Amino acid sequence: MSSPSIPGVPGTERASRTAGSANSPQEPAARASAPARSPRNPAPAPVPEATPATAATGPAAPATGPAAPATADAPTDRTTADATAVDPPATTGTGPTAAAPVNTSDGRTPTGATVVDAPTDQAAADATPNASTGRTATAATGPAVTGTDTSSGRPATDDTPAAPPVFAVRNLWKVFGPKADRIPGDAELTGLPAAELRERTGCTAAVRDVSFDVRKGEVFVVMGLSGSGKSTLVRCLTRLIEPTSGTVEIDGEDIVTMDRTRLRELRRHRAAMVFQHFGLLPHRSVLDNVAYGLEIQGMGRAERREKAAEMVAKVGLGGLEERRPGQLSGGQQQRVGLARALAVDPEVLLFDEPFSALDPLIRRDMQEEVVRLHQEEGRTMIFITHDLNEALRLGDRIALMRDGRVVQLGTPEEIVGSPADDYVRDFVRDVPREQVVTVRSAMRPPCDGPGEGPAVAPGATVSEAIEAVARTGGQVRVVEGGRCVGVVDQQDLLAVVAGLPVAPGGKAAA
Repeated sequence: MSSPSIPGVPGTERASRTAGSANSPQEPAARASAPARSPRNPAPAPVPEATPATAATGPAAPATGPAAPATADAPTDRTTADATAVDPPATTGTGPTAAAPVNTSDGRTPTGATVVDAPTDQAAADATPNASTGRTATAATGPAVTGTDTSSGRPATDDTPAAPPVFAVRNLWKVFGPKADRIPGDAELTGLPAAELRERTGCTAAVRDVSFDVRKGEVFVVMGLSGSGKSTLVRCLTRLIEPTSGTVEIDGEDIVTMDRTRLRELRRHRAAMVFQHFGLLPHRSVLDNVAYGLEIQGMGRAERREKAAEMVAKVGLGGLEERRPGQLSGGQQQRVGLARALAVDPEVLLFDEPFSALDPLIRRDMQEEVVRLHQEEGRTMIFITHDLNEALRLGDRIALMRDGRVVQLGTPEEIVGSPADDYVRDFVRDVPREQVVTVRSAMRPPCDGPGEGPAVAPGATVSEAIEAVARTGGQVRVVEGGRCVGVVDQQDLLAVVAGLPVAPGGKAAA
């Protein structure tokens, strides 16, 4: 008897064989407005001198024995058919791999192929909470202390070597349609717009020549409008959808060439997915839903229920262990799905628009839950969303997609402050810049001497510095490693808010 198919449970899925559902182009969704990004590390405590980041762990050992069969009574969910797979053939795309890295729509090459660490920052002592964001802006004149970079969560140091990426994607294509494997290798066809490509070949290129790295411990967000290819992309990372060409590596191991045993092990132990449609088993309790992935792994009943109870408590559902999914709210059901993914202790968590069906307040609560879990565990996360607000709140780096291509990849500050083209510029037009741009971009060289006034870290947002200026009426020192590296005043900060270009030295250009 075949195993049931459950979304979010690694190793229990069936591969999608059609271009339908979330993988085919859809009507564009409305752009979301973008409020403040939530804290990555609020009110950091003093820490010793930063040390180099440790390298990502190597490939996990092969499974030592056959997995326990799934229970026969577990029903399948509609979302399973298009999103998940068990034991698909270990085939690769037959078409040749495109030679060029991902190109932006304006002809530039984004930073996806060559990873450059985001600028680091440090927090200062005596921090005063920012009421609008929950982050901290220092208003005291005491010495600054080293902290962590709000964009990457790494220790604040300029010479930290880059660790090997957890995921490395190179020249990835996914084409749906007849003779799809010929598209990536044909220079004439690869340059065609999506509509013309469909007209000439009958094919849809859902993912076009995408390259990027995902670093250990970061939250990597892929965003774009409906039909941009983001959901297809995340499914290619674990071969729930078979790539047409290109390479996808996890800890240096090529996923495209994995056999069935290694692929099953990857999905059961190393990567877990949280879906938009929760995919819970209606006849099982919260506790048994959370324990289901462990049951598939073959773990004993007592042990898996104990582990599941820990995850239920971690996501804030303590006391609801024996309820059925139908007795829970939408936000509570999504927390069950998150706990189920966490229970198998994966190296990477994949989120495919998990909060898009939730009410705004519940969605914000779930976003804060993801931030909290990331702060506690430091787990690598890949998050798919069409919501710019959500991307800016959660992402250490953001890959913005359009028509299957990555048009820009960078930190939230880079996306908002330096749009790659008119499409990105229009996308971020309504973003409050002061809540995303940091004082590092606005500061000018300090005057001689230690100086006076409140101190902020280079990674503090402009809105936090504005609060400090409003409290004192003077300039603000930018302190890193106990040393004043710059100053900002009212004119510098207002230039950022107004979107004026900043000339060398920190002053707004005439």
